[in-house]
Amino acid sequence: MRIGELSRRTGVPVPTIKFYLREGLLPPGELTSHNQARYTEAHVRRLRLIRALIEVGGLSVAATRDVLQKMYAPGMSVLDQAGKAQFAMGAPARPPVEDEAWRQAKAETENLLERLGWQVRETNPARQTLTSALAVLFRLNQTDQLELLDVYARAARQVAEAEIAQLLTQQDHDALLETAVIWTAVGDTVFGALRRFAQEDIAYGSGAVADPPARDEKDET
Repeated sequence: MRIGELSRRTGVPVPTIKFYLREGLLPPGELTSHNQARYTEAHVRRLRLIRALIEVGGLSVAATRDVLQKMYAPGMSVLDQAGKAQFAMGAPARPPVEDEAWRQAKAETENLLERLGWQVRETNPARQTLTSALAVLFRLNQTDQLELLDVYARAARQVAEAEIAQLLTQQDHDALLETAVIWTAVGDTVFGALRRFAQEDIAYGSGAVADPPARDEKDET
């Protein structure tokens, strides 16, 4: 297919496709002349993956390039490829501020992992992600929220077990790899949205929290 058809199939504008080609996110098509190229179904799949990572997963172009390079690195098992891509997605954008709050948060993260008995590598960027988030609680004196960590962990474990079980039903190497990476990026967004649905339903649907009183138009004069 030509680039115009590739654009129609994926919903990605031609200028954006050309940008992805220049940035190395999308492999070049087969040249049929000096200014024409032919694209395949593999390009359709790659473009849809790129859109998922950037538009839903919120990754930058540079981070997406890094993820894709690790996804398709030769000489590794599919689980190693998925793991390296997952690490690339979780890499912090900037170094943490290692103040007293951060050190307390780091200790809290280590205590949590020890309490859970989870095997998490020291190089896993999620360690820094959690530590940085908990450091905010220490800085804002909101440490009562730390009591919820084990609740979050149990929910995360249940979700992760279901995801891994579903993932292992995939027979095709590329499909398994793409599913693992997409759900790492998109799953965070999906889980966050569902959590907010649940909060609203519990707070208002059950009557646990009353709706705020209607404002009287006279009060606004």
